Amino acid sequence: MNTYLKFGSLIALIIGTLVWLAVGGVNETKTYYKTVAELDQMGPGAKTKRLRVAGDVEPGSINRRGKEVEFVLTQETQKLKVIYDGAEPLPDTFRDRAQAVADGKLGDDGVFRASRIQAKCASKYEAKPGQQGAPVYQKEGERRSS
Repeated sequence: MNTYLKFGSLIALIIGTLVWLAVGGVNETKTYYKTVAELDQMGPGAKTKRLRVAGDVEPGSINRRGKEVEFVLTQETQKLKVIYDGAEPLPDTFRDRAQAVADGKLGDDGVFRASRIQAKCASKYEAKPGQQGAPVYQKEGERRSS
């Protein structure tokens, strides 16, 4: 009986440790997705959470200083100053008026410190003038009806 008790307590300790590590990992990687306007509404609680903030890059606001890139995300009338100092290079689509998502934390000074940036240039994915959307592909031998 004593052997079973030792074995059971060892198994309980291992399972407890695994659960503790899993919960800690989930809490550390949990990210809230917000827009610039929603971030403003969060108040002081925004400074304690890891966030992903989406908005449009304000024209003329991109300023590169060494490894750091400073820019402003806008949404309607709301603006958010962002400083990116991540290890990965910025995406090719990151430019003025691009839709961007910054992943990081809001500092006490109101500046968002991003460790990751995702960007999408809307005009790159639109149809060229004179075209109607994406091309339609058909299987060999199939007729296309117009």
